[in-house]
Amino acid sequence: MKNFIAPLLPAPLRRHFVPDWVRPAVVAVVRLNGVIGTVSPLRGGIDFASVADPLEAAFTMKGVKAVALVINSPGGSPVQSSLIYKRIRALAAEESIPVYAFAEDVAASGGYMLACAADEIYADESSIIGSIGVVSAGFGFTGLIDKLGIERRVHTSGENKATLDPFKPENPDDVKRLLELQAEVHEGFKNLVRTSRGERLKTTDDLFTGAFWAASGAKSRGLIDGLGDLRAIMREKFGNKVKLRVVGGRKPFWRRGIGLTSLGGGDHFGAELGNELAQGLLSTLESRSLWSRFGL
Repeated sequence: MKNFIAPLLPAPLRRHFVPDWVRPAVVAVVRLNGVIGTVSPLRGGIDFASVADPLEAAFTMKGVKAVALVINSPGGSPVQSSLIYKRIRALAAEESIPVYAFAEDVAASGGYMLACAADEIYADESSIIGSIGVVSAGFGFTGLIDKLGIERRVHTSGENKATLDPFKPENPDDVKRLLELQAEVHEGFKNLVRTSRGERLKTTDDLFTGAFWAASGAKSRGLIDGLGDLRAIMREKFGNKVKLRVVGGRKPFWRRGIGLTSLGGGDHFGAELGNELAQGLLSTLESRSLWSRFGL
């Protein structure tokens, strides 16, 4: 009787007369796009604070059958990557919702760690996957500072407080300490990948060297489960009528923290904006460097 009268009812009431098995499946889609690290009004990217609410909304969406992560990231902060990974896994367990990851241009380093939060990982044929390693990069200005006739004055309490000062010659003990720290972080990353991928992972000599591959090479190593895009894979798993609901999305910078209430700050606002622009420029250069590692 319910199925007979349902077409005669207004759309808002119709769903109450349609059995659950007839309704199209709903998949919540969360985009994770950009370098992973500190996010501010003029500095885009991904961090835990910016994705916590969209993730919560995705997993608690009414009638949701799965959550899809669309990832396009060359990596960044290992801590922020780990925090987001843990939150995704916790929500998936709490809500008993499967998670699928879809790599776009690149899911490398911390971006691949985010993909590992999914039960299954898919990528386009040209996607770049992997880079399971840890890197620390900087500059040395000792020659420049001498040429400019600048005297650097640093006073510390604690013999290691000025470790790896870019204006001083590199100290072998400092480098050794950094490499030990990187080795610890790298080991944690490797264990996360092993735990996430399980028996699907194929042991190869280059798996944890920081190397990266196109999708076919990643698939042969067990880093991903298959090739395909979000719409095709979700239709395959949930039917042709599956509904993809995008959650969240980044606001324009003028709506992200620099509001009209800030304009009354006069010189203070100008100083804050100038500092933000400078930090944004540095962040852009750092981000460009990360993306360029993968030819993007």
